[in-house]
Amino acid sequence: MKLENLNIIIADDHPLFRNALRQALTGSFTDTRWFEADSADALQNQLENDEVEFDLVMLDLQMPGSHGYSTLIHLRTHYPDLPVVVISAHEDNITISRAVHYGSAGFIPKSASMETLAAALSAVLEGDIWLPANVELQSIEEDATDLMASKLADLTPQQYKVLQMFAEGLLNKQIAYDLGVSEATIKAHATAIFRKLGVRNRTQAVISLQQLEMEKVEL
Repeated sequence: MKLENLNIIIADDHPLFRNALRQALTGSFTDTRWFEADSADALQNQLENDEVEFDLVMLDLQMPGSHGYSTLIHLRTHYPDLPVVVISAHEDNITISRAVHYGSAGFIPKSASMETLAAALSAVLEGDIWLPANVELQSIEEDATDLMASKLADLTPQQYKVLQMFAEGLLNKQIAYDLGVSEATIKAHATAIFRKLGVRNRTQAVISLQQLEMEKVEL
């Protein structure tokens, strides 16, 4: 793949980090258009732009609205042809192994040098999976996290958005207003979400989503 005229989304909630990435990578990727998202919702809005065909998403696992691996799982389910490379402050083997298990095309630690980052992105854009040196991928057994991941993948983009808003504590009428639909539509989405996740109410749905979260890492 020719590494020019690309459309790449940097999805991270730290503006200084996004800016540093964009500046550092500009020299390696000619004529690339950079798009930014500071939350899972902002990322979804970018992806719904029919005028742009994206080539890559650089995804932070800890963005607002992104519960651990949930956004990665959502992207791989609904945008299967769009490569996603995870960029994270988590660098342990199990986090990297789960990211690959859930469909990431690469995993780049935030501690990596910009030279390493450029090489990693080039490899991913050429169809390879890039991982840090000396990483030993672990086999992911089906546990509560993996089971919830498979259930989450069944949600439609709109249902996933509603579930995220449940996690923010918004009421049905607030969600309906924000999404420009009726409360009856939100209730219908809620019923479908509960059925797909195997839960009875909003509280259980949010707890299920939180199973995909990781401990916070300070940068």
